[in-house]
Amino acid sequence: QEGGIPSALSATLNLIDLAGSERQKETESSGSRFEEARKINSSLSSLGRVIKALTERGSGAHSHIPYRDSKLTHILKDFPGGNAKCV
Repeated sequence: QEGGIPSALSATLNLIDLAGSERQKETESSGSRFEEARKINSSLSSLGRVIKALTERGSGAHSHIPYRDSKLTHILKDFPGGNAKCV
């Protein structure tokens, strides 16, 4: 620090592709593609629960934010509810 000002800054950039939410019955996928689609849908559902809990936190309804429900929400835990900019 120089005069109370930090001399170094750090940043984190996470690029997440959220495409792929599909209805498995309509795509007729199987095997590894089916498992991948299932995991994507599960992660997107977890992300929806986190966003819902964050929006309800102001009203006092939720005290726990379920960041650990999926790898996606665990990775993003600093962004939607923390000191971050989401674009």
